[in-house]
Amino acid sequence: MQHAETATIPATIAPALLDSLIDRHQKETEPRLRRLWDYYRNPVRADRSGPRHKLAQAEGLPARLTASCDQGPGGARSAREVVIENDIAWRINTIVSFMFGKPLIIQSAVGDPKRAEQIQAFIRRVFKHNGGARFFQDLGLLGAVYGTVDVLVRVVEGDDAGRIVLDSIEAPRAIPIVNQSDYRRLDAYALHLRRWAPEVEQNHFFSRVRNRVLGGVGRRQRPVIEDTQVWTAEMYQRYSSRPGVFGGGRKLVSESVNRLGRVPVIHIQNLSQPFFYEGLSEVEPLIPLQDELNTRLSDRANRVTFQSFKMYLGKGIEKFMERPVGPGQMWQTDNPDAQIIEFGGDGQSPSEDSHISDIREAMDKASTVSPLAAGLLRAKVGNLTSENALRIVMMGLLAKVDKKRLTYGHGIESICELVLHAADVYGIFPNDPEERGVRLDWAEPLPDTDSQLLRNALMKLEVGVPREQVLTELGYTENADPQLPDTIPA
Repeated sequence: MQHAETATIPATIAPALLDSLIDRHQKETEPRLRRLWDYYRNPVRADRSGPRHKLAQAEGLPARLTASCDQGPGGARSAREVVIENDIAWRINTIVSFMFGKPLIIQSAVGDPKRAEQIQAFIRRVFKHNGGARFFQDLGLLGAVYGTVDVLVRVVEGDDAGRIVLDSIEAPRAIPIVNQSDYRRLDAYALHLRRWAPEVEQNHFFSRVRNRVLGGVGRRQRPVIEDTQVWTAEMYQRYSSRPGVFGGGRKLVSESVNRLGRVPVIHIQNLSQPFFYEGLSEVEPLIPLQDELNTRLSDRANRVTFQSFKMYLGKGIEKFMERPVGPGQMWQTDNPDAQIIEFGGDGQSPSEDSHISDIREAMDKASTVSPLAAGLLRAKVGNLTSENALRIVMMGLLAKVDKKRLTYGHGIESICELVLHAADVYGIFPNDPEERGVRLDWAEPLPDTDSQLLRNALMKLEVGVPREQVLTELGYTENADPQLPDTIPA
């Protein structure tokens, strides 16, 4: 569990305090967060112990599967069969699709329709410049993996809404510093980044000494530069350093006044966790089950490999190993006790299959995402043509989506408020504080037929929902003005 830093932050942060916060973050928080991403992404890495590649989830396998076996023929050391089936990624992707698979409609809460349309148009342009629907999907993915996602609002040079930049912050790079008396409020926010230097390091004497100390190869290398950006309500500061034996310490490169008057970061919890700044990750509870599933699949692969092929034991036959068993193959021997014994062949293991099935079911329960939600039917599940029947089958996933929409919805509303505040401060789009409220219209996560969509549209018109909003929800552009039917299709 990640614990955000708490410290008393002045208007300008001291380098010594910053060093302490970064050191603790790199040693405790960042490795745990990187592990969450590795279990979701399961990237392929080069295995230095052999020609084969190694998947990230292989770290969770027991030593009996990852250690090399005894020396085999030809002096080579062989490893056991390893099977990695990533049952986490497709579950996370399904949750994100249910959350942000359809357009999110943002409506201004201003009473004046003309002014509301102006505000809505400006907010739409801001999100369009920052990726549109992909921006919200990135929020959902980062939040689901890390349990937390932050959005940094910056103002750059440009025209109109394009000046406002929304950065989705990857949790391993973020160091939030919360208030000592209120864990929901930020006193400061640090963003720690590593990048390659633009120039190649000169291969002078000190470089050669450092390479020897650090185990380098002595060739010219591009040094790594650490950049740390810090925001408080009053100031923005940027520090830079080159870590290493002879690298320089962290130095203040630039600073400026924060014109917004607040920390320009919106924090979103994936799932609410009371009394903690961080939210709950979707990946973390699945890691033990994923390790157990990969272990049992690997055990089954080793059993199948050992038993699926016929094996032969030759007794009293000279040079038996030099002449493999095959069709038409013959041996000659003067030993009357010579014989060839056949053994092997695959056998059923019901308990093994049942255990693997139980693990998959446990992952369904822990994540509330079943294969049905991803479009996979493994057995007869009854008549799912009814919308209510489908909702009952996926009740757990739909309930989680509704719960997540509370935290993400509050975060998106706060993003819109901060965007309008920044637009007013920098003169991009003047507005008053009471005009910054918005409401969100979420689309139904389950697919609807055209008839059902038209029924819903007509019912919304009957209760007074504006016609323009109904047409927007149906996916029609502003230029198109189709006539809604007067009667509901049968």
